[in-house]
Amino acid sequence: MNGLDWTVLIGYFGVMVAIGLWSHKRVDNVSDFFTAGGRMPWWLSGISHHMSGYSAVMFTGYAGIAYQYGITSYVTWSFPIAIGIAIGARLFAGRLNRLRSRLHVASPLEYLKTRYNLPTQQALAWSGVLLKIVDVGAKWAAIATLLSVFTGVSLNQGILITGLVTAVYCTVGGLWADALTELGQFVIQLLAGLAMLVTVLAELGGVSALWTVWDRLPDTHTQPTVGPYTLTFLLAYLFIKTFEYSGGMWNQAQRYMATSSAHEARRSALLSAALWFIWPVVLFFPMWVAPLLVKAEKPDASDSYALLTEHLLPHGLLGLVIVGFFSHTMAMCSSDANAIAAVFTRDIAPAVSAKARDWSHRAGLVAARLSTLAFLGLSMAIATQVNSPAFAGIISVVIKWVAGLVGPISIPFLLGMLPLFRRSGPVAALTSWAAGLFAFWLTNYGIADVSLQIQIVSPVAVSLVLFVLIGLVKPEATPERDAVLARINSDGDDDGPGAAALAVPGQPAPRDQKKPV
Repeated sequence: MNGLDWTVLIGYFGVMVAIGLWSHKRVDNVSDFFTAGGRMPWWLSGISHHMSGYSAVMFTGYAGIAYQYGITSYVTWSFPIAIGIAIGARLFAGRLNRLRSRLHVASPLEYLKTRYNLPTQQALAWSGVLLKIVDVGAKWAAIATLLSVFTGVSLNQGILITGLVTAVYCTVGGLWADALTELGQFVIQLLAGLAMLVTVLAELGGVSALWTVWDRLPDTHTQPTVGPYTLTFLLAYLFIKTFEYSGGMWNQAQRYMATSSAHEARRSALLSAALWFIWPVVLFFPMWVAPLLVKAEKPDASDSYALLTEHLLPHGLLGLVIVGFFSHTMAMCSSDANAIAAVFTRDIAPAVSAKARDWSHRAGLVAARLSTLAFLGLSMAIATQVNSPAFAGIISVVIKWVAGLVGPISIPFLLGMLPLFRRSGPVAALTSWAAGLFAFWLTNYGIADVSLQIQIVSPVAVSLVLFVLIGLVKPEATPERDAVLARINSDGDDDGPGAAALAVPGQPAPRDQKKPV
């Protein structure tokens, strides 16, 4: 990197902080901080939903898969995500929005206390928070590693720089800042991705390389499933990502809750699905043809994209692409931080502290910002231990942890909104959660030589089967739970007389809720 690249990188950090400070004036209460007060346009929500699903792993781990195996990196990753989000647009997006508009909650998990009970809500909340601390720590380590490669700063310095910039804008501006910075990050990534594509095509002889280059690559590069990425893996991944990207890991759920209506939430989901279907092809093409241009030095080829940028791009554009690396990871980390702060402030703290149940508007907002900082600080501390023998193993398998554990956490949360599963109550939810966690431990650590597909699919499959079967064998439907489902599933998107008639017995009065404008 030279002075021009540094100017681009520093300018990017400055713009992110400025957006956060500007967003501050749009945040008056907890509802604004966590769900944008229900005033976010559907197109901004959709772009934010799309961007919050990326990280630097796209340019390291998946770049290595693209380098080694070709188009299977798209077929078994972004394509099933696109399909899963499209499914979620029909099943979950509108219902998640009604959690805010009908039940007046600011955290995705708030409704679980009435839908199941307090122990179920706390089990899902605590396990999800602990998982995300390590997950986001791994993402900080990944982006700091890239920063170290390109700039020479140390790993810990890279973690501190990216973490502090993210902390400023997402703590000050809440979900508004997350979404607006993700919009800016999307524009940056659009420019950087197109610049990389044009540069690679010019190096390979022009636009015709899009269809002529494949004869120069290994035959396996055009096979949709190859190596460990089999058809079984694809189906398992589709199953898991449908839950994860439809709101199962909470940050995506917030994007749907932030729109003004269930209809707008569905439009947001369909936009995100379309972006996942189209945009990764632009990003992946340079990675697919990278074997013709550079020779990867690492066994897993995770350095191939970084080598490609250094080899092809002039200064300035190199800085723009590096900013693209940051944009994805910072978008995901900031959205996770906001979601976890929502769960802690609205679900965990009131359960363990009587004072938290009586927080004023101002006290609740202060707690939201402090919990955001605490989460970012803990995840950054985990990231600094990436090379420690005690933590290296955890960081290296965290992606598998998320894939394996998303089912036990998300199935009671998401399926609990569907009338089809109204008979499944607290026993079904807690049993499916605990058994799913046990299945994850058993297939990953208890039994040797279990295939990757079994490791990934067994926790979510066990959770799903038990959640359904226990609901049939031991139904726990009650008038209170049926009332919650009625409000989430009834037609209409407003809070008028029709919605008011569906009052939930025992549901607390609305807190920090602002009418959509």
